[in-house]
Amino acid sequence: MAKRDFYEILGVAKNASEDDIKKAYRKLAMKYHPDRNPDNKEAEEKFKEVKEAYEMLTNPEKREAYDRYGHAGVDPNMGGGGGFGAGGFGDAFGDIFGDIFGGGRGRGGGGPQVYRGADLRYNLEITLEQAAHGYETTIRVPSWDKCDTCHGSGAKPGTQPVTCTTCSGHGQVRMQQGFFSIQQTCPKCHGSGKIIPEPCAACGGAGRIKRNKTLEVKIPAGIDNGMRIRSTGNGEPGTNGGPSGDLYVEIHIKPHPVFQREGDDLHCEMPISFAKAALGGEIEVPTLTGKVSFTVPEGTQTGKTFRLKGKGVKGVRSGYTGDLFCHVVVETPVKLTDKQKDLLREFERSTSEGGAKHSPQSKGWMDKVKDFFE
Repeated sequence: MAKRDFYEILGVAKNASEDDIKKAYRKLAMKYHPDRNPDNKEAEEKFKEVKEAYEMLTNPEKREAYDRYGHAGVDPNMGGGGGFGAGGFGDAFGDIFGDIFGGGRGRGGGGPQVYRGADLRYNLEITLEQAAHGYETTIRVPSWDKCDTCHGSGAKPGTQPVTCTTCSGHGQVRMQQGFFSIQQTCPKCHGSGKIIPEPCAACGGAGRIKRNKTLEVKIPAGIDNGMRIRSTGNGEPGTNGGPSGDLYVEIHIKPHPVFQREGDDLHCEMPISFAKAALGGEIEVPTLTGKVSFTVPEGTQTGKTFRLKGKGVKGVRSGYTGDLFCHVVVETPVKLTDKQKDLLREFERSTSEGGAKHSPQSKGWMDKVKDFFE
């Protein structure tokens, strides 16, 4: 099958600058990288295709040969420009994916590999009121600081790290396999480019020690359960001067004794007395901003829901305030006195004599039962 044009693969013009080619490759590499597309053969092939195009077009000699002779100018099997030279695959991979995924050294650099530090997660539990109104607090997270004994060198005081003889201080070694030159981390110094003959006793040669640090966290009003706040640069430190990772504070809202939250709306059960449900009247209900009053109509039944507009939570993303839904629960009186029982019996007799007009739901239900058995 004939190969596609390298410029077409990357979606750039033939006069595109190296920066334009790099930007195009970065976008496509992130899209088709195998780590983001597990078990996807089509994405894997596209990743290989864009990688090859990038390697060819960022090498001035190979690009010139390709522009003059096409694929024949860079295909070693056709006697052209000579495939992947020393620095093709390794340099391209280290340059781009060092920026995207936190590994690799800078392009053309000869120093040790630089890695971005790992991200950290901190679970923070707050109340519903704190989530609704916003909240500021401090947290203590594990951190790495420079060792006071060796001042970060990792070597015993009075000694110094020495250059790794395996990689000559580059932190990387190359393996030549035919036309391919594969670059990998030095197995002896693990990418640092240095060997410590006498490690510091305080830090074990790491050059850093673990301590806890205190950070201020500002929780925005309206945040919901499971949302995360990013604290840039407060993750684990990078390796060999690489940037630190980030700290993600994940919010967990404690169960509330009165309210249940659904999105920006709140729900609560509202117990009312038998007399209040029958006669109606004014009642008070709690909200996150104080008590409010409203009138319950006479004849209110269990399960009736009242909506209080704008008494929910103002969402951190939505920008508007949700509602409060009050679900009525008619409470049956308990531990009655003899007098109260007599009054209820008299009440029961009077409502029974009045027929179905006093208990329409019971009458309707009895009719359904009767029809079922007949």
